[in-house]
Amino acid sequence: MKLKLDRLNRFNGRPGPLVFIIMDGIGIGKNDESDAVFVANTPTIDMLRKLELQVSLKAHGPAVGLPGEGDMGNSEVGHNAIGAGRVFDQGAKLVNRSLKTGEIYKTELWQKIIERGKQGKTIHFLGLLSDGNVHSHIDHLFALIRKCEETGIKNVRVHTLLDGRDVDRKSALNYLDPTEKLLKEISGRGMDYRMASGGGRMVVTMDRYRADWNVVKRGWDAHVHGIGRTFSSATEAVKTYYNEDSGATDQYLDSYVIVDDRGEPVGKVKDGDVFLNFNFRGDRAIEISMAFEDDDFDFFDRGNVPGDILYAGMLEYDGDLKIPNNYLVPPPDITKTVSEYLCSENVQSFAISETQKYGHVTYFWNGNRSGYINEDVEEYFEILSDKIEFDRAPKMKAYEITSKVIELLETGKFRFGRINYANGDMVGHTGNELPIITAVETVDECVGRILERTKELNGIVIVSADHGNADEMFVMKNEKKIIKTAHSLNPVNFFIYDPLYDGEYVIGDVKNPGLSNIAATLLNLLGFEKPEDYDDSLIKFI
Repeated sequence: MKLKLDRLNRFNGRPGPLVFIIMDGIGIGKNDESDAVFVANTPTIDMLRKLELQVSLKAHGPAVGLPGEGDMGNSEVGHNAIGAGRVFDQGAKLVNRSLKTGEIYKTELWQKIIERGKQGKTIHFLGLLSDGNVHSHIDHLFALIRKCEETGIKNVRVHTLLDGRDVDRKSALNYLDPTEKLLKEISGRGMDYRMASGGGRMVVTMDRYRADWNVVKRGWDAHVHGIGRTFSSATEAVKTYYNEDSGATDQYLDSYVIVDDRGEPVGKVKDGDVFLNFNFRGDRAIEISMAFEDDDFDFFDRGNVPGDILYAGMLEYDGDLKIPNNYLVPPPDITKTVSEYLCSENVQSFAISETQKYGHVTYFWNGNRSGYINEDVEEYFEILSDKIEFDRAPKMKAYEITSKVIELLETGKFRFGRINYANGDMVGHTGNELPIITAVETVDECVGRILERTKELNGIVIVSADHGNADEMFVMKNEKKIIKTAHSLNPVNFFIYDPLYDGEYVIGDVKNPGLSNIAATLLNLLGFEKPEDYDDSLIKFI
C-alpha cells in the first residue's frame, strides 16, 4: 500500500532544504568539569542555546523502548525512534519479556538446540559479558545457562567479550567472577560447564560495518579454533593483562583462550555443536554471524570450519539480509518510517555519516532495513572511518562529512538531508578528556559551517542528538574521579535554526518529549501533516 501524507494548510516549508544534524553522543550535562560540552569552546552550540525554538528530549529508557529509566539509550534504538516516529519495544525489553513468559523456550529453534545438547553436542554461548544492557545483559546469559542445566544439557562453553564501554572501563572481573562461579557450581553437579575464550569488544569479534575484519578473525580463531594466548581461566587472563599494562582497559584487551591441565583449549567448536550469540543488538553481531553462516565467506581465512553447526542469535540482527538464519526472539516490526513517507511523496533526500555511524542514518533510521527504500529519490553517502583508536584522531571524519554535505546542498537537488557526526560518541567511549573536548569542538565547528550555508540557501537546520556521552566524561565517587566511558542518562538538545522564522509556529506542549517526536516535527517543517499514528510534533502552528 502506497503511503500518503497530507499537506499543511498554513505552512509549506522554506524555499531551501531542511537539514537534520545528529550530534551523536552529545547530551545536556551538568555544566561542570565533567561535561565536555561545557568545557569545550562551542560558539555554535552556545548560539543555538539562545534560540527561542528549542526543547530538551528524553533519549533513554521507555522513551526509546527500553525497560526502565535506568537503561541508557544508544545510537541504535535512538535512530529507530527518530526514524519511526513512534516507540517500539527494543532489544532488552523484548528478551526480558520472552524469558519472563518462557516463550523463548517454546520455539522450534530452542527444541533443536536441546535435542543437539542431549545428543552430547556442546552448547556454546558468545556475547558481551556485562549488565550495560546496550548489546547484552549478563542476566540473559545466566537464564539460558540455568535452563540448559535444568534441561539436562551436559556440555556448555561460554565465550566472553569484555565491555569496559557501556560499564566501568575496568570492571571485567565484576562479571567474570560470578560467571565462573556459576559454571563451577553447575559442573560440581555432574555437568561440564566452562569458560572457553574471550577478549575486549573493540579488538575481538565485535567489529561493525565491516570496518576491520581482523577484529572478527581474532574472535573466530579464539572461539572456534582455540587459537590465542592461553590461560587457565578468564580471570587469570584479565589480571595478567592488567598487570602487564596498568593503563589497559577492558574493551581493548587482547583475545584469550582457556586451556586444561594438558594445555589443550577447552572450548574448540566441533562438528554438530550449537553456537548461540546472546547479544541482542545487531550492529556488532552481524559480522561474526556471517563468518558462521556464509558458505562463500572470503573476508578472512576461517581455517577448517566445523560442519553442521547450528548458529543462532538472540535476535535477528539484519531483517533484510536475514542475518542470522536462526534467532531466539523475534525483532520489533518497524513499519511506516519517516523515510518511507518521504519517498512516497518523492522528496529528494540524502543521508551521510562516516563508517562508524553510517548504518545508523540508513539501516536503523529505516526501521532495521538494509538498502534504499527508493533509490530514485534517496542517496546515501559513507565516508570511510580510520581504523585507529578514536582518541588518537578525535576529529574523525567530521570535516570530510561537512564538505560533502555542503557540496550536496549546493546542487539544489535535495529537499531533506540527515547527517550523523560520530565524534561525541566514539571518542566519548574512550574516556580520555582532551580528545573528547576536541571531538566536541570539531562537531561544533562543522555544525556552524552547515548552519551558515543552509542560511544562505533559505533553509532550516535541526540540531539534536541520539543520546548523551561526551556530556559526562567522569563521575565523582567518594571524592574520587571515576572515568566514564558509557552513555549518559542525560536528555539531549533539540534546536530549530530557521533564519526566515516569523512566528509561524512555536514549540508545543508535548508531555515528556522524546526522540520519537522528531519525525512528526521534520514532516511539519517540510510542509506535511504528521501521520495519525506518529507521536506528536514538537511544534504547533499559530
